[in-house]
Amino acid sequence: MRKRLGMITPSSNSVLEPVTSAMLAGAGVTAHFSRFRVTEIALDAAALSQFDASAMLPAADLLADAKVDAIAWNGTSASWLGISRDRSLCEAITARTGVPATTSTLACIDAASALGAKRVGLVSPYTDDVQRRIADVWAEEGVAPHAERHLGLRDNFSFGEVAPATIADMIRDVAAEGADAVVILCTNLDGAALAATLERELDIAVLDSVAVTLWRSLGLAGGDIRALAQWGRIFQTSAVIK
Repeated sequence: MRKRLGMITPSSNSVLEPVTSAMLAGAGVTAHFSRFRVTEIALDAAALSQFDASAMLPAADLLADAKVDAIAWNGTSASWLGISRDRSLCEAITARTGVPATTSTLACIDAASALGAKRVGLVSPYTDDVQRRIADVWAEEGVAPHAERHLGLRDNFSFGEVAPATIADMIRDVAAEGADAVVILCTNLDGAALAATLERELDIAVLDSVAVTLWRSLGLAGGDIRALAQWGRIFQTSAVIK
């Protein structure tokens, strides 16, 4: 039976929809998207208020109308707002819709744990202060970043314009500092197609946020994770942390 995955999507994200659809081509799974307004990533009150649950839950309600098998908040905001925000959001989504839920941040942390990563490198487009906050939040979850690179960008649309070659160079840089896994922490960076190639080149796990959200969502939906094995070693890891 075909699985349907629901993705709550930042309005200015131009990457995750085409990438997710490309990854699912021929897999017997469809992805369905519901947007809410997100235009910038920063730590001021206006930027943080974009991620209020009151804006996100109606998007989940609309996805539930499509009888999806799992719902994901396909964004990484809890990485600077605090992981409890995503856990509460998932609980609220399931309580309203009856559908199991996850998020990109929870998926990335689960994936790093599932692969046994000890020295995680973080690659992002974010500003200095956001990147520092992410390091603190992840450290509270027992995943203190071993190395990092970021681009200092704030405008969310601009993240989708970053060249894959730039992302690849950032991954190589953190790998050179001894990371045993690299997380591309942004669902509007075009990094999913790099993962398998760089994993072979660097002999480390490369966890793209869009790909890992798909991995976690498909696991929640009871789909065949290994059907996407060509997209990276995480899809060869069937254990999904509940």
